[in-house]
Amino acid sequence: MNPVLVEVWRGNAIESAHAGAIAVIDADGAVLASLGDIDRPIFPRSAVKALQALPLVESDAADRLRLNDDELALACASHNGEPEHVRTAAGMLAKAGVDASVLECGVHWPYQDIVSRAIAARGEVPTALNNNCSGKHAGFICLACALMGWNDTGLNLRGYVKGYVKPEHPVMQEVTDALQAATSFDVSRAPRGTDGCSIPTYAIPLRHLALAFARLGAGIGLREGHLRAAKRLREAVARSPFMVAGTNRFDTRVMQRLGERVFCKVGAEGVYCAALPERGIGVAIKIDDGNNARAAEVVMAATIESLLALGDDDAMFMRGFSDMTLKNWNGIEVGALRASGTLRNALAV
Repeated sequence: MNPVLVEVWRGNAIESAHAGAIAVIDADGAVLASLGDIDRPIFPRSAVKALQALPLVESDAADRLRLNDDELALACASHNGEPEHVRTAAGMLAKAGVDASVLECGVHWPYQDIVSRAIAARGEVPTALNNNCSGKHAGFICLACALMGWNDTGLNLRGYVKGYVKPEHPVMQEVTDALQAATSFDVSRAPRGTDGCSIPTYAIPLRHLALAFARLGAGIGLREGHLRAAKRLREAVARSPFMVAGTNRFDTRVMQRLGERVFCKVGAEGVYCAALPERGIGVAIKIDDGNNARAAEVVMAATIESLLALGDDDAMFMRGFSDMTLKNWNGIEVGALRASGTLRNALAV
């Protein structure tokens, strides 16, 4: 049974608790810290979007289409669907000579209510560009241009990319190969499901996910093309952290604050992964009950706070996420959301 990583306090008593597992691994595979079962395969979902974007840069697609920092960061994103995100995804598709009609990620309303209300007030409905995965999928379309050999775009590209979310499609085979190479885990033998955006998702142990992110940040342990791609993607995200998530989102706020010191990425169902390049380590987290904002973010904040040498202001900033005061609708302090002592002790490495 996994230990409690996050406690919810009301007054002076624990009201709720969130159990889970965490792996902190270096690029050689050494375990620096761990709690819980780090060898049980879990679905990382959107936490591995940076790994899925490696072929986009390893191929000549990113260079040939002149994808900028915003666009490369969006290829790694689970964004809010704000206007800046929508425009950037549309711009990526335009560079490939197509439009949003080729996207197979599905449609949902933007994560921010104010953006959804603005769309509704105009009498409009969201499109696939508002999907939090539209940047990743636009990256897949750009990759398809390279896989076609740059023979054509537009209508012929439309025919080539049709069904690109299927496991057997050349685009998804490249993406899956990158995931397997980075994690050193044989995904052909892993449980496979379908992600929210319709691409395949593979169950991978936290140990291997943390290893992949250690490699992503340390710049070692990946093949040459992936090493170059990892560096370019990290730089793009550090320069354009808004694109990775958006207004008031944990990933954006932390990377705006700490820059290239942290690459962190949320996944669905309580999964979080991060690379801490200056330490050469990777982090992978799974909250058992699938809680993201109330648990996974707390664990990631405590991890960053513990493993990086932060100045007082930055440490206080991170403590605001890892030991958060809870207030009711009248602004009265009623409790706290905080990393457990068990987690804090395990991270003292």
